[in-house]
Amino acid sequence: MRERFSCNAANFRIEFAQLVVIPCWQIIPNEVKRGEMARRHRSKPDIEHAQVTAPPQGGRYRPLDPARLDQIVRAAFDILAKTGMGECPPPLAERMVEAGAKLRPDARVCFPQAMVETAIDRAAKRVNLPGYIEDFGLTIGGGRVHIGTGGAATEVLDGASGQFRGAQLRDLYNLMRLVGQLPNVHYGLRPVVARDMDQPFLLDLNTGFACLKACPKPIGISFDSAAHLPAVVSMFDASLGRKGGFRVQPFCFGVIVHAVSPLRYAPEGVEIMQEAITHGMPLQICTAAQAGATSPVTLAGALAQGLAETLAGLMVVDAIQPGYPCIFAFMPFISDLRTGAMTGGSGEAAVAAAAAAQLLLHLGLPSTASAGITDAKTPDAQAGYEKGYTVALAAQAGADMINLSVGMLGSIMAASCEALVIDDDMCGAILRAVQGVHMTDSAIDLDRIEAVATGEGHYLGEAQTLALMKSEYVYPSLGNRQSISDWQDAGSPTIWDPAVTRTKDLLQEPPTHLPKEREAAIRAAFDIRLPIGA
Repeated sequence: MRERFSCNAANFRIEFAQLVVIPCWQIIPNEVKRGEMARRHRSKPDIEHAQVTAPPQGGRYRPLDPARLDQIVRAAFDILAKTGMGECPPPLAERMVEAGAKLRPDARVCFPQAMVETAIDRAAKRVNLPGYIEDFGLTIGGGRVHIGTGGAATEVLDGASGQFRGAQLRDLYNLMRLVGQLPNVHYGLRPVVARDMDQPFLLDLNTGFACLKACPKPIGISFDSAAHLPAVVSMFDASLGRKGGFRVQPFCFGVIVHAVSPLRYAPEGVEIMQEAITHGMPLQICTAAQAGATSPVTLAGALAQGLAETLAGLMVVDAIQPGYPCIFAFMPFISDLRTGAMTGGSGEAAVAAAAAAQLLLHLGLPSTASAGITDAKTPDAQAGYEKGYTVALAAQAGADMINLSVGMLGSIMAASCEALVIDDDMCGAILRAVQGVHMTDSAIDLDRIEAVATGEGHYLGEAQTLALMKSEYVYPSLGNRQSISDWQDAGSPTIWDPAVTRTKDLLQEPPTHLPKEREAAIRAAFDIRLPIGA
């Protein structure tokens, strides 16, 4: 007869021969019990305070088989050779024609396949992104997966009121402070636009300062105008304490939209690219066509056009400085064709992002995918499942960088500090999943298996178990693994509740990586709007 217990099911072992459920504490030596129970009840596991998670090797998931992969690549080459790109700035077009491009009568610049293949061959295959603190530096390329923020949200979900409001400079600063501390977020691309900056130059300058002061990891910002770059780079030099310091340690990459879909250059974006290259700023150049609106409705067609537009950006870089450090943000967005609105949380968006990552990995080019763009307005179940499968597929496909993966809501129209903290938890599990099964010389110990099977009957007290419990397994900082009864006794909290608490804890202490004297020099030289002491 089955015995009845009201204990946590996670603590049970079932002896099927006797059909008796035995609580594990009845079979664990006392010394193991005491140590494990103490660890279990610590309010903040040690793993929370670990260094940034090492980027795992992705690329196991391939949504495109070899034939389809080849077909899309050949289609992209054909698009560039036959249709080409419109609205190329004339001086750049002349340079491209001199290098072998063809100029159509309608002024569209077309690129023969051999010319594109040459540019791919000499493109940078790895891009180094230093942090302000060099220990946080990243090497992008080859399918190593890095998680980051992104977007240009105009709203924030206020954690205190639960209401949406316009994003402010202080919100940007706080979001980037969290990025600097969360273990599963590798870099910080500006997630919100500070709407309290009333001039484009002030916005660019203060965005750069807020990100710099908040986050010691690699940061990314965009620019309204190429004319703003010299001042921002001068500020970065001052932060490093020496003229030309940023060229040596370019801790900020420029995020630039170089193409307007379908198949036109964005002249102002191209101009910003050129200026960024003169200052030694690494590039992340973006295409973001929307299937069914600005690219074909079929995923295959959208991928072909998007890859062509991405490679068109490479042709700009190649014309200016071949081999310059550039990361290609190939981000095929999806339309909800019932309304025409962009949807970031769909299954189609997930597979398109993964396919884009696969295509760039195939070509050997450093890649950025967009994932985690939930259409949900709050960090609810919809947000969880949309973020989970979109980020997981992009990571498994080997996207080198995943923008927009944390903290975003409402189809990237809003950001949330609490959502950022929740998503970090999610990304820890995803990064562990990408690692796959660890196979070391000692991973399978047949002698130990026999000893346990014929002895105490459990592995909880084994030296290997204790030695590997933090390297083989990842533990959530917010995800609740209590029994139902314990959870009820604790007040039945949702994940939002510990997220609010952890956000407050992380924002208690200001960042210290920017020396005070350098900050003072920056404030004396530039119109910095972030309050002193923030």
